[in-house]
Amino acid sequence: MIQKVQVEITPLHTQRKLHIYLPNNYYESQERYPVMYMFDGHNLFDDRDATYGKSWGLQKFLDQYDKPFILIGLECNHEGNERLNEFSPYTFSTPGLGNIYGKGDLLMRWMAEELKTWVDQRYRTYPNRECTGLGGSSMGGLMALYGVIRYNSFFSKAACLSPTVFGCYDLLMADLKKSDISPDTRVYMSLGSEEISKDFFLKQLQAYDQSFVDALNDRQASAVFHLVHGGGHNEASWEKENRIYFDYLWRR
Repeated sequence: MIQKVQVEITPLHTQRKLHIYLPNNYYESQERYPVMYMFDGHNLFDDRDATYGKSWGLQKFLDQYDKPFILIGLECNHEGNERLNEFSPYTFSTPGLGNIYGKGDLLMRWMAEELKTWVDQRYRTYPNRECTGLGGSSMGGLMALYGVIRYNSFFSKAACLSPTVFGCYDLLMADLKKSDISPDTRVYMSLGSEEISKDFFLKQLQAYDQSFVDALNDRQASAVFHLVHGGGHNEASWEKENRIYFDYLWRR
């Protein structure tokens, strides 16, 4: 079942909608559940809510997945360029994205210290970091990667699909090198082979993602990169990865 709840993002002085998935028998049981926090919550469950009319199909997937979860989907800011600003931990500029004024650390700290507390008090969760993960695509994928790096004491897992790391690669890599990473950390990264038409740029993006995977594995964490053949930069492609990243993060 899906619940929609308004919450206050205190450091950004704004309200935002959560799209919350609960197992269908949630209110008939006393079971506790691991939690995934994911970005662009409006795109996760229902095609009618999705920006481009196609969701990740996560409600249907989780209803039949044999490991139950609570999933907290944070809707993005739809005003102007604010999605990019809120979903970037860093201030940077690229020809394609323009000027990004990073508010992502404020948002991520709020998720770790305030939102997670609110969720753990309201729902029957396993609150320990071993049972708490992050996920997202594009700028949301960047936030998931940043969150598991900088807030590793809160989140042990991250699904980073098509993460937008090219504009802030050096900054994020520097943060990874100086952060404490627990060896039980698991990170899934992916990139679609059809996300960009020029082979040179695709190979560069693949090299960026692989370098984070290598750096995490060097730190004794577990990380994997998946090149999705035929995959694009869209919800229909990311939906096809649901079982792959859930299995990798939670079953190995």
